Amino acid sequence: MNAEINTEYTIYFAGALFDHKELIGNAILASYINTLSKEKYRCILPQDLEQSTGRLVDIRNQDLSCLLACDLAIFNFDGTELDSGTVVEFLYAKTLDIPAVIIRSDFRGSGDQSREGDQWNLMASFYPRTRKLEFNAMEWYQREINSLSNDQGILDTVDRLYRRISNSVITELDTVIQDSPLLSTDQGQAFNLYRWASVFPGRGLTEIVPNIDDIIISKKNKGLIA
Repeated sequence: MNAEINTEYTIYFAGALFDHKELIGNAILASYINTLSKEKYRCILPQDLEQSTGRLVDIRNQDLSCLLACDLAIFNFDGTELDSGTVVEFLYAKTLDIPAVIIRSDFRGSGDQSREGDQWNLMASFYPRTRKLEFNAMEWYQREINSLSNDQGILDTVDRLYRRISNSVITELDTVIQDSPLLSTDQGQAFNLYRWASVFPGRGLTEIVPNIDDIIISKKNKGLIA
């Protein structure tokens, strides 16, 4: 890695965002990661991106464009079935060799792997430069709420719980950025792949993707591309 100690990384924060629990949970965790990492990691939430139109393809394109430009990605893999949009984004990130951390806090067993395998469909497993943080959300919640005194309330529980989760996520992020890149700028490999990634989804993505050369150079300077 040739990145400097004070390097800052942008993180695409992917996960379901269809009800108030998901929306606020995403926002709280992202905020704690930003703060506890002292802004080393800056999470970008798709739910916070302003939509210029109501067209569905524009929403998709904006999310893919943001993911392509980000240095790292976090993927929430909760649920008995993974959120389909999150899975698409995960595979898009892996196509671009973007380092990723998967979070699963759902204590329910799921997927088609053995008990020793991941608790989701095997087609979303075994990718390089990917770390996993798996924990029992109910167990962690109970531990924190039971440790509080009578004069402390739910906000104290939230603070303690999200500090614990965020510090665990930051540990995994610190580890995954050390993984050697698969993608290189030699013979234009990275530039060609990123350009193709902006083309193959079609329907106007190319027009809104930031300057690809600038993205590649920035990631190379951070040691994320060889």
